Amino acid sequence: MGFFSKIKREYRYVSDLLHVLGAVKNIDGQSPNLVPDDLERACDKFSSNLAFIEDDRSWTYAQFDAYANQVANWALSRGCAAGDTVAVFARNRLEYVALWYGLSKVGVVPALLNFQLAASALAHCLNISKAKILILDHEMAPAWDSAQDDIEGDIAVVSAFGAVKGMESFDAAIETQSQERPSRDHRAGIVGADQIMKMFTSGTTGLPKAAKVTHVRAQNYLRAFAAAARSGPEDRMMMVLPLYHATGGLCGVGTALSTGGAVIVRPKFSASKFWEEAVEYKATLFMYVGELCRFLLTAPAHPLERSHKIRHILGNGLRPEVWPGFVSRFNIEAVTEFYGATEGNVSLLNINGRVGAIGRVPDYLKFRFNVEVAAFDVERGTNPRGPDGFCRMAKADEIGELLGKIDPNTARFRFDGYQNEEATKKKILRNVIKKDDMYFRTGDLVRKDRDGYIYFVDRIGDTYRWKAENVATGEVAAALSKFDGIIQANVYGVSVPGCDGRAGMASLVVEKSLNMEDLHKHVAAELPHYAQPVFLRISRESDTTGTFKFKKTNLVKDGFDPDRVYDPLFVASPESEKYEPIDSAMFERIQNSDLRL
Repeated sequence: MGFFSKIKREYRYVSDLLHVLGAVKNIDGQSPNLVPDDLERACDKFSSNLAFIEDDRSWTYAQFDAYANQVANWALSRGCAAGDTVAVFARNRLEYVALWYGLSKVGVVPALLNFQLAASALAHCLNISKAKILILDHEMAPAWDSAQDDIEGDIAVVSAFGAVKGMESFDAAIETQSQERPSRDHRAGIVGADQIMKMFTSGTTGLPKAAKVTHVRAQNYLRAFAAAARSGPEDRMMMVLPLYHATGGLCGVGTALSTGGAVIVRPKFSASKFWEEAVEYKATLFMYVGELCRFLLTAPAHPLERSHKIRHILGNGLRPEVWPGFVSRFNIEAVTEFYGATEGNVSLLNINGRVGAIGRVPDYLKFRFNVEVAAFDVERGTNPRGPDGFCRMAKADEIGELLGKIDPNTARFRFDGYQNEEATKKKILRNVIKKDDMYFRTGDLVRKDRDGYIYFVDRIGDTYRWKAENVATGEVAAALSKFDGIIQANVYGVSVPGCDGRAGMASLVVEKSLNMEDLHKHVAAELPHYAQPVFLRISRESDTTGTFKFKKTNLVKDGFDPDRVYDPLFVASPESEKYEPIDSAMFERIQNSDLRL
């Protein structure tokens, strides 16, 4: 890149960054200005604008605020006070955001439950939420019934958006409530550093944990993405992500609501209907997670896929092998890839659109960020330390763990942790650069190039070691996904008797029968020997969380044993140089080390 091109790039980067920072500069942990204050101002300013659209129903900002006021007044009528928790177990609906917005008006903390949970997992989240009331979407009644045996203590349950036999009606109660704003005195004394809501981690490796979300954190999410997209009153956000999660429910919602735009609420993502709905509801923005973009890119051509008005997409997990093809095929003008965690203190925005990067921290602006990339030993699972006892920082393009310095006095750099104190302690690394400092461990491996662009590599634990080499599951999945017929690839490591490390295995979702000899040739051409998956499992569908993150724990436990797995299994045979089926005889050969892998 020439000198003047670099100057132009840096000017644009700094300009865009200052625009985002300007949108969040007055967010303060000690300020009495809270999320409901921000939203009430938006409702007053844009009162006649459309705020939410769901099918043939819509709300203006005035109607949105009026319903939220009824929710707030209902909570007061039930004896709720600031600091109490009310759980919300509902699917994506027109009313969803108004539920938590209304509760926050009177200082009540909403616990937003994953609507895909049931039985013990649902009970676990309710138990740790400490909620006194559950607002239950009537469609979720069977899930609630399956969880009751594991519920600890008493919780009042009200049925919303429809009736449930024998249950009090939330809808009927709301109709009797005033649409006038309750006095702000009900949230007096609450400041930005205090909790506004409880969200829950995805639970990819176990039961979900309750993450504390403060007003400060929510305000950053609600405002920053609107600034990144330079959104305005004419914009409409296509929302197919679950509203119980921060990506959709705060980042995506805020991109529209912060500047008078509308949120198009869809019950779930549908690759076959996406472009039709985007055109019908006049979407201009789309909040994604990477797998959704992969689904759309691998789907058959749709007659409306270039007739839409979507100008800007924002989200995370858009992999380098999907990104260029997606923006080209669907004519997308701008992409804002971001990095963050509901409970974490590290937030990065790739506001330049550099393909594959999750953000940028150039050396000359490092003082504005709390980010470090510390060296990481995959084999030992530790951050190596030098003779001085402090962590060694990763060099340019060296893979390391992304860390966020914890500063309780800076709104953006706080780490408020989980409800569980022990879980919180495990995420803190101490004495990283100097004595007694504290850093949030993201658990993510990244690399940072010489220009300061940061690229996601893998989750710690997903990276495995085989043939004395470290293998990143994301890179293997990317190579597999290029093969015709493979829709999804979930890659993980499994133990093999007599072998050091873990062998690569991939659970594949396919749209047609695969030629295993051709697939073997493909991975041999795409990947070094040590990274080529040794085992394959052909699955009917992938096991993912509600936010489309892969679950791997059960897959690792199943391994490649045909007695445990009913899906077709294959092994890369060095004898035939293709993927051979694993039956009892082949499994025995592998177990006895008769097949040299």
